[in-house]
Amino acid sequence: MGGLIPLTDASRRPVHFPIVTVCLILTNFLVFVLELSGGDAFVLKWSAIPANIIAGYHWITIVTAMFLHGSWSHILGNMVFLWAFGPEIEDSMNPLRYLVFYLAGGLVAMLAQVAASPSSTAPNLGASGAIAAVMGAFLVTYPRDQIRAVLIIFLFVRVTLIPAALLIGLWFLIQLFNVGSVAAVQTGGVAYVAHVAGAVFGAVTARLFEDPRRWKRLKLGAAGRKERE
Repeated sequence: MGGLIPLTDASRRPVHFPIVTVCLILTNFLVFVLELSGGDAFVLKWSAIPANIIAGYHWITIVTAMFLHGSWSHILGNMVFLWAFGPEIEDSMNPLRYLVFYLAGGLVAMLAQVAASPSSTAPNLGASGAIAAVMGAFLVTYPRDQIRAVLIIFLFVRVTLIPAALLIGLWFLIQLFNVGSVAAVQTGGVAYVAHVAGAVFGAVTARLFEDPRRWKRLKLGAAGRKERE
């Protein structure tokens, strides 16, 4: 019936090529191809099952599950969000710091989801927890940036600009509102707990992962653009 699809940051462009963001997107699609060829057996082997994690089995799946997706719509949606917010955050950190930040955010998100449903045997998978961390970092780092997004209301489709603080803030409130209603679900669904945990992690730690030298250059560049305007 409706929706909002972020596309890019209309207020700035990365100074450096977002190599890690591009590689993460390509890796996710490569793993999805392996999923299509491997079928359910591949998904069950590498997705995170809370009951197994709590029992001390298959801990590696906390990492591998971040690169699995349940459908084309799942992976396409996640990768669109990653491309909308990832390049600018990678630019403020640097490739290595950004990669560590992304993986750490995904780990925190996945562990939070496991803790919320420790006896669940439903497979948990998807990059959304890590991407939520990127969005949390974006909210702290570039809250005033305008995000170019596709707004869909029934048959009405329009490309518009929305402040990052408003877009990400509303998204976070929706995730938070839905946490209580799905925390005890055993049959799977949207990992709202992972989204909330990832976003909080990103917002709290974003400044710690920033590269001081890069951040200084970015601020100087932004000041120069304002003077020219």
